[in-house]
Amino acid sequence: MAPQVSSHTIDHTPEYEDFIAKVTEFHRQRGTSFDPAPKLGANQVDLLKLFKYVVAHGGYDAVSDEKLAWRKSCEELGLMTSNPPAAAFSLKTIFYRNLAAYEIKTVHNKEPPPPEILEHTTAKGSGLLTRTLENYAPNRRETGAGFRDSDGDEGTPSKERPSDDTPGSARASRGLRQDPPQRVIFQPETSSSRAARHASGQQHAPPASHSPHHSQTHAQGPAQHAAQYQQTPRGGASHAFTPQNPEYQNAAVMTYDWARPLMLPVRPVRTPATDPNAFAEERRIARLRAAGRSAADLVQQRNPLRADKQFEGPNIYLRCMQSLLSRVPAEQAFALNHLVKISFERGDKFRFEQFPKLVEGLVEKGLEVGELFYHVEWTITYDSDKDDGPIGELDGNNGTADIIERIEQLVTKPVVDGIMPADFSDRLGMITEALLTIRNMVMLQDNAAYVADYPVLSDLLCIILHLPKLEMTVELKHFALDIAEQITPYLVLQSDDPLYRTLLAQLVSNSDDRGTVLTALRAVGRISMNLAETNQLGDVPLEVLEKVKNWLLLNDDELMDACLDFLYQYTAVVPNVETLIKASGLDALVSHLVRLLSHGAKRGQKEIIVVEEHRGKTPDGPIPVPDDLKARLLALPEPERCHTWVRCFFEEDPEAQVTQISIWQGYNSAFLDDIRKAGKQMIQAAEFIRSISQVYTNAAARIKKEMTPQGEVNKFIIDGIRPRLRPINEEGLEYFPCLWARKVRRPSDPPKCLRWLPGADQMWKHIMTEHLDETLDPSTGTVKDKTDKYVCYWSACGKYNKPTEMSLFLFSSHVKLHAMQAFAKSGTDKAQTPGGSLIVPPKRTLRSHNTPAKTITIRSEETLAVLPDPRNPNGAPTAGGIPLSAALVLRNIARNVVKTEAQEELVKQEDEEGGWNERLFRAQRERLYEIMTENKLLAPHVASLLQTIDDQ
Repeated sequence: MAPQVSSHTIDHTPEYEDFIAKVTEFHRQRGTSFDPAPKLGANQVDLLKLFKYVVAHGGYDAVSDEKLAWRKSCEELGLMTSNPPAAAFSLKTIFYRNLAAYEIKTVHNKEPPPPEILEHTTAKGSGLLTRTLENYAPNRRETGAGFRDSDGDEGTPSKERPSDDTPGSARASRGLRQDPPQRVIFQPETSSSRAARHASGQQHAPPASHSPHHSQTHAQGPAQHAAQYQQTPRGGASHAFTPQNPEYQNAAVMTYDWARPLMLPVRPVRTPATDPNAFAEERRIARLRAAGRSAADLVQQRNPLRADKQFEGPNIYLRCMQSLLSRVPAEQAFALNHLVKISFERGDKFRFEQFPKLVEGLVEKGLEVGELFYHVEWTITYDSDKDDGPIGELDGNNGTADIIERIEQLVTKPVVDGIMPADFSDRLGMITEALLTIRNMVMLQDNAAYVADYPVLSDLLCIILHLPKLEMTVELKHFALDIAEQITPYLVLQSDDPLYRTLLAQLVSNSDDRGTVLTALRAVGRISMNLAETNQLGDVPLEVLEKVKNWLLLNDDELMDACLDFLYQYTAVVPNVETLIKASGLDALVSHLVRLLSHGAKRGQKEIIVVEEHRGKTPDGPIPVPDDLKARLLALPEPERCHTWVRCFFEEDPEAQVTQISIWQGYNSAFLDDIRKAGKQMIQAAEFIRSISQVYTNAAARIKKEMTPQGEVNKFIIDGIRPRLRPINEEGLEYFPCLWARKVRRPSDPPKCLRWLPGADQMWKHIMTEHLDETLDPSTGTVKDKTDKYVCYWSACGKYNKPTEMSLFLFSSHVKLHAMQAFAKSGTDKAQTPGGSLIVPPKRTLRSHNTPAKTITIRSEETLAVLPDPRNPNGAPTAGGIPLSAALVLRNIARNVVKTEAQEELVKQEDEEGGWNERLFRAQRERLYEIMTENKLLAPHVASLLQTIDDQ
């Protein structure tokens, strides 16, 4: 009878929540994934119930060792499905991945095995309490084909085969053999795919590095070189060819994870080296047989290795390292071929400190380059007591101080560029691979810091950079410069250090090679950057300083950036600034650095409103018609006169309105008497109102209802127009009132003249004739000069407010100024001044009833900005790029130039207090102040520079 099956549910009790929290924290610290509610079939498994059940039955190992115990646990926990074996293994897997390590830690008080042999493997089997990295190795069935996948998927468990004594079993077909997977036989290309290099050393740039300013000359980087060397077949039994097609990629390299070592299936081969005892025993038996004795009586009992048993050898990393150290050419070819690929694809996990002797092996391989081009064999000695040795013996403890002098003494072999024997080509290719591997690995900072402590590497770089100028050595030199760029931040190089002298020599000997110059400048500028020691940059040749100043003039941002980094380090030391002064051209350098403060700047301007625009007060009615305008309007027929009058005395305003009666009365008061005297008829009121909409299309007559004390009344209005503050003539030019105060007036007269005049010339004549009672010369239009006491009665004029004796010409000029200023303020005048010059003020963009806003224009200059720190996203951006570097170099010069001996000499010779700072920055002050006010990001740095100049 089948057992009673109860439903399985999760009880979210406080005990359950506390248990899940503890297990979650345990897996977080362990670095493994955790599923708090895994599913088995349609049910979610309560991990607390499962844990208590397994622990009560002795733990994972005890339950796994008991036959059908996991199937029984499914029944008792209510998790049975239609497929009991599958349910049992699924429950076992759930416990294995989520709770097994927690059980070992909390129940047995032991340290659980690492994830690579616990959670990352299949749940088949038991023995977790005794499992370690040394004694546990998954079999081929568990790992697929001898290699574990990176995602830890171990596949499904093997199903139990029915016993032979079960007749008629339906599971007999499970034991049938499956079809083997189809394999595609690889057919390698017969022609070499390695591209020939035709460019000289002066035409190539080094491959791109991690710096964002590196050029893209070698954009492929190590991938290109890896492909070249992997596709160059070499002889050797252990050499493995790795084609580019993904179907034929080397699985040992592509799937390898350092955290989970791979075990390669290797069949052992008995050789005198691997099994000397067995071969000695066979030789002994052969001698006994030759002596006539029975071998059966003398052969000792042995337990030889079975030939069909798999031997799991070292992983690919150790295999390559040991092959490299073996010094067997075929083995080294195999090792370097894979190390290039590994260092490029797995560079983030491939560290020198994990593989002792690897860097030594690569450097020793690189030193073999001396045998190809010189009659020398470079060797490394660690004997500190040995003073004098052969010329090819390098000091492995402290580096070879005279390595450059030794290289200069070497005799060059007769090597023909571009024509290489097969053996020479293979050796040079392996040396290039060794150097490329180092170059790829030092891109990781940990590796760069590690190899910086190995002095022989600096000797190797000096040897390579001093190789003859041949096409075949260009690639090696570029790799050497890349390595130098990565390790110099961890080195302290004095002025006599061979590597320092070699890098400076590259700036002179290969100055036409942009890639060499860029990398060498960066390497020199970053010396001891990550150390506490100061980079002195001493004894830089004057030729190098001249070239750096000339390179700054080129339109090349990367080169300028590298030169500025070099100059920033160089000018931070006072003796170097002294040398820079002696090299001459410091004035031109400072001038160009000031220009670089605006490199790549975007200039713009912004108007800031000081006083907002506001509407003027609406006049009560139309302004009286000026006499000259009235005469011209009377000469026009109707309705043209009406249209012109409306245009001259009214303007559009969507928010304004006038009453129909007021505008009609204004028109009648202006023209009715004159029209009647002329015997003509006045335009009708209705026609006059309709004419207004013909002048201004947005003006419309309508009836507006208003409430008054007497009740609701109708008000006839015209929307969309308002009276002008100042009338205009037919040409659109404004009139301006005369503001001269009246001498004699009645109490009802206004205090000022207020006569509307069309231009400054008419205004001047009006004041001279009507207010000053002067007579104008008809032929010249001027007054005769005389001396008298004059008073200016122009409104708000405080210059001649008291009688002042002066020439009439002088007072007349004063009156002209008032007239011109009046019409200049009106903004639409176009009239001739009394002197005959034409005033053309700017056209008004606003209507006369609006007072324009008062604004100030601020100019701005924006250069490259550095985004805020990702850890502080709310921070403001800061200055960066070439402008910031130029500002820092200028500040170094200003700070240190006054401390030099040249400063004292200049002050004595020219008796100048400012000295060199005054001489260098006198002509640049205006531009520096302009940058400080317009460039917000660069302002603090320029202000600091100006403060330094003033303080010295």
